Amino acid sequence: MIEALNEKVVTMLPQQLKDDGDFANNTYADTARYGYLKVEFHVGTLDATIGSTAEGTAPKLEECDTTDGSYTDVTDAALADAIAATEDDKIFAIGYDLAKTHKRFVRVNAPHAGNGTTGCNLCIIGRLTKPQVSPRNAADMGYEELITV
Repeated sequence: MIEALNEKVVTMLPQQLKDDGDFANNTYADTARYGYLKVEFHVGTLDATIGSTAEGTAPKLEECDTTDGSYTDVTDAALADAIAATEDDKIFAIGYDLAKTHKRFVRVNAPHAGNGTTGCNLCIIGRLTKPQVSPRNAADMGYEELITV
């Protein structure tokens, strides 16, 4: 197995443009049978700040035992600060060692765009690694299609 393929990729927030409000379709990563989660914030063009719940709050992770229960903050799982309007075309990440006590479902707490002229482009990807059982095909890795050469 090629080590780089020993992961599962999850779209936690589909790519979208948002101005002054919460991003739509924020969802969770199911961490069952994985040892590590890296949550990547793929930022495009910005003219406002991105945060959790409000544009001035650093984006952070939260977790729950069920998909639709009450989520609680993951201790120390936040970026240093909100993503500034001047940080166009960058990738930010939060790593979460799942070998520690954790709950099964993890998501970003209410991704929110500040008020700008155009808004904020954002996509959030979760990368689950250190699986108990290696993925066998593209679907197990979270891909619709995977070509390797």
